[in-house]
This record gives sequence, C-alpha cells and structure tokens, in this order.
Amino acid sequence: MLIFAASDKGGTGRSVTSANLAYHRALAGDDVCYLDFDFGSPTASAVFDVADACKAVEDSGLHSYLTGQVGEPERIDVWARTEHQVLRDPPPGCGRLVLLPGDVSGGEFATTGEHVRLCVDLLLKLSYEFELVVVDLSAGRSYAVDMVLEATAQPEMSEVTARWLVFHRWTRQHVAAAASLVFGDRGIVAAGIARGHDEEALRGAIRFVRAAVPDPESPLWSQVSPTQSAWLRKADDDLKQLASNAGIGYSQVLGSIPLEPVLQWREQLITDEDVLDSQIANRETWEALNRLASRLTDDKSWEPA
Repeated sequence: MLIFAASDKGGTGRSVTSANLAYHRALAGDDVCYLDFDFGSPTASAVFDVADACKAVEDSGLHSYLTGQVGEPERIDVWARTEHQVLRDPPPGCGRLVLLPGDVSGGEFATTGEHVRLCVDLLLKLSYEFELVVVDLSAGRSYAVDMVLEATAQPEMSEVTARWLVFHRWTRQHVAAAASLVFGDRGIVAAGIARGHDEEALRGAIRFVRAAVPDPESPLWSQVSPTQSAWLRKADDDLKQLASNAGIGYSQVLGSIPLEPVLQWREQLITDEDVLDSQIANRETWEALNRLASRLTDDKSWEPA
C-alpha cells in the first residue's frame, strides 16, 4: 500500500508525523519504506537520526534516481544506521524500516514523462517488497504532487492501493489551505481527474490529519484563566464549524495529533522510552500516533461517510 503525505503549507507536522507513523507500523511488524519526496527540503534524515548516513548519498538519492543519474536510489536501513540509541535496538518481531532519502543538495524539478516512468517503476517495485510505502511530498501544489498523481494514473498502477493523508495545523489559515489543496480549482482532485483518475475513487482515498491540536480539556490548559479557557473552547468550536463547511470535517479526518512540545521543538520519532522512562513526551501523543498508524490500512476508516 502507498501512503502519500501532503500539505498545503510547510510547518504542518507532515514529515515528522508521517515518519512516526512509519515507525509505529514497523514496530507492529510491517516492512515499511519511507520515501523523502520533499524535494525542496529533504529533511527526513533528521527525523530518523540518520543525518550522517545521508551525507554519504549526496549524489545517489531520490533526486538522482528520478532525474536518471543513477539506476537505483540509495537505501538506508534505519535500525542499523540511526544514531538514536533506542532505535538501534528494535524489539523482537518488528519489521524493516528503510529510508530512501533525497539528495542533500537536491531541489524541486519540473517533471517529464521520463521522470514519471521512473517514479512508476520505483513505486511498483517497492509496493511489492514492502507492506507499507510512505511517500512524503513537498508542500503545496508541487512538482512532487503532480508526478505521483501522474504515476498513479498509469494502467500498471491500477492494482496498487494508494491513499492520501493531507496534514494541517488546527488554525483557520491551515484549515482553509488544506481544503483548497484538495478541492480547489488546481487542487489534488482536479489535477487527478485531469490525469485520468476517477473522481469518486480519488476523493475516497483522501483523508485529513489535524496536527498540533490543543485539547481544552487537557491538564496542559488547566492553569489558564477562565477567560482564556472560554476563548479557547470557542475558537475550537469555530474551527470545527469551519472545517465542516470546507468539506474536511470529522468524517473526513483519519486522526488528530495533540499539541506535543517534543514534536514542536525537536521533530523526532517518539519512542516508548520518551513516554515511559524519560517522560519527555505525552502518552496521549503516543496513543494518537498508534491509532492513526493502525487506521492507515483499516478499510472501515476509509469507507464513505
């Protein structure tokens, strides 16, 4: 199964959340591959703590592969090459966790038919090898989004399940931007239809993920003044109404990730040690990530509302 991670804006938590989802699925026993298609800013290596390993693939990452400079993109075994001590000792029964990084000095590039062909070849190969392939796309209406829409519209991809997660923060600007990215005149749905996708099928393959969502009921906000508390609850209700009006209300949401200081300030994988031992991360965040990871392949979560 292919999971495309998209967002209209940067800073949504798309990359760090999708990396954590890949990590959770690997912990659950799946063989997982993570592709850094964020061509303008390929930073997945930092989240997986394999930055030193990525320096060695300067000219053999996904940029080089998709532009025809190398025959195969570099692969990094996260468990073996991460600098994160907890990840170096994965529990028994976990699956593979493999990163295909972008070139360190790479950037956005206009896609052609040859790029699409190489993309199709790669996605087909990886979909047969791994249970889950997570593709982190550049923000906005990017060349990366265009390329994977073109690739997944090809006849040879028809038997491969592809789903989309669109990430946004819980603010008015981000809610509006996420809805526009998907449903706007030049959004994912319109661009997919133009490339031959079935509209109903494409719409059914898209779900939204709300990131950095403050919970008015959580202890984190229990110390605020009554006036602030009332304002926060009103703002939350207004956002729910805005999301519903924009077509990205509760029935279209696959999951919500709480506001988590660790993810805001360090953008890392959250391990059980971070929750149980050092207690730097909140249990609610770990549980939300685990639920969302489980729902990725739960067909009931993708049924029409």
